[in-house]
Amino acid sequence: MEKFIIQGKNLLKGEISVSGAKNSALKLLAASILIPEECRITNVPDIADIRVMVDILKDLGAEVRQKNTHEYIINTKNVKKTEINPDLAARLRSSIMLVTPLLARFGEVKFPYPGGCIIGKRPIDIFLEGFKAFGAEVEEKNSYFHIKAKRLKGCRFVFPWIAVTVTESLIMAAILAEGTTILENCAQEPEIQAMCDYFNSCGAKIKGAGTSTIKIQGVNEISGGTFHVIPDRIETGTFAVLAALAGEGIKISSCNPKHLEVFWKMLGKTGVKLDIEKDFVYIKKSSDFKPLEVRTHEYPGFVTDLQSPFTVLLTQANGLSLVHETIYEGRLLYTDKLNRMGANIIMCDPHRIVIQGPTPLYGVKMESPDLRAGMALLIAALTAQGKSEIENIYQIDRGYENIEERLKRLGADIKRVT
Repeated sequence: MEKFIIQGKNLLKGEISVSGAKNSALKLLAASILIPEECRITNVPDIADIRVMVDILKDLGAEVRQKNTHEYIINTKNVKKTEINPDLAARLRSSIMLVTPLLARFGEVKFPYPGGCIIGKRPIDIFLEGFKAFGAEVEEKNSYFHIKAKRLKGCRFVFPWIAVTVTESLIMAAILAEGTTILENCAQEPEIQAMCDYFNSCGAKIKGAGTSTIKIQGVNEISGGTFHVIPDRIETGTFAVLAALAGEGIKISSCNPKHLEVFWKMLGKTGVKLDIEKDFVYIKKSSDFKPLEVRTHEYPGFVTDLQSPFTVLLTQANGLSLVHETIYEGRLLYTDKLNRMGANIIMCDPHRIVIQGPTPLYGVKMESPDLRAGMALLIAALTAQGKSEIENIYQIDRGYENIEERLKRLGADIKRVT
């Protein structure tokens, strides 16, 4: 097992570049199954989750070539297998995104309950409802699923609540379905808009991406193409929090600030000084942070994946702050580790915490519980007094490329050890 050893309180300065969006690249790799010819995906982050997705594609029979660190060429013409490897699926929540392409192209798919992040066992019931709405038969036995449909048929489907991955999955189902599909109450994330732009460039007929209603006219096939993965907005916001807490002036480059407008508003309300340009953000040296109330919300609201880093910032605010996590159950459990570091956080219920600040943080030994909380703990360690050790850093590696080397270039004292 590898771990990070961090010596805190180093002032950071310089420039850090944002990688391609994990949540976009994973879905487009999975979508390559829809296209039985060559696809090229560029600006792919070099992270653990991407490597697992590539392993699943290869296990299914796809030819995957890595042209350079951030570019993949995928050809799925020889894919014949329609059962997703249970051992690989257990390592990746996004393995669920392979279900739709396999079903749409081959008429059936077998798969286990997907694994990945430990933030609850996120239900897949809406996926199953969606497949049934398209005319598929769903069989379940001991959390193993077998879905069949000679050809999916267009339908009207209303999401009971906004769900990003399900929206993406049913868009893919509709592309090759017979007839017209109308999806209501859709998620509106930038990753969805970018994915639909790509599909349309390959011959799909999708209208309304980025709105709550998406209309898709089914086609018989789509062709290969090139997709450049958009910047990772979660990484952008995470680096902004780190820069606010520990920076003497940090430029966050290769990003798209328009994808985080509510986040910038909330960050500014805390007193963080920032300049926002077209493709970079400059965070000035900041102090005397103000408390506030934060509520996570679907896009374009405050993104849930930035809740944990923002909580670290609020431990240094002058007064009482409230964080209301409205998206995921159990996503606030990491706060006990911040309390061990010296924070004063009270959990009101599974969805709300109250933070009394400012409180100095001190280095401790801890374990990364999941991807986003792990990165939040890393930020806390970089701003804490003394030495911290973070174990289970595979969770951080799942979503942040070569993070310790990038932080070292800003002046952080961090090393990876076995």
